Amino acid sequence: MAAVRLVHRPESGGETVLASDVDVARSTLEQARGLMFRRSIPDDYGLVFPFDEADTQWLHMLFVPFAIDAVWLADGEVTATKRLAPFVGLGRGRADTVVELPAGAAESVAVGDELRLVE
Repeated sequence: MAAVRLVHRPESGGETVLASDVDVARSTLEQARGLMFRRSIPDDYGLVFPFDEADTQWLHMLFVPFAIDAVWLADGEVTATKRLAPFVGLGRGRADTVVELPAGAAESVAVGDELRLVE
């Protein structure tokens, strides 16, 4: 099985790998748990939450002891980004996919850019 990577394609062109170690939270339980109770995540890690359709998707940092970058996507296009603080961070955006990355990993990601999972 090939490794899944998360690739960033800015509107200005080019391509960058944001995460080479990607998990996809498909079940309701996996999505509810998210990154809770983990002590840390590797620098090249990404957790992807796919949803059936674009709608307002909320993220919380309850029981997450480290900051993350969150990216909301609709049809692969970035609709919002936010740095979420440990334990108290809260964010929302319209999306059919939400991505959680280590803090700082999405600094170059802007609304309108494209993110894709590739093998």
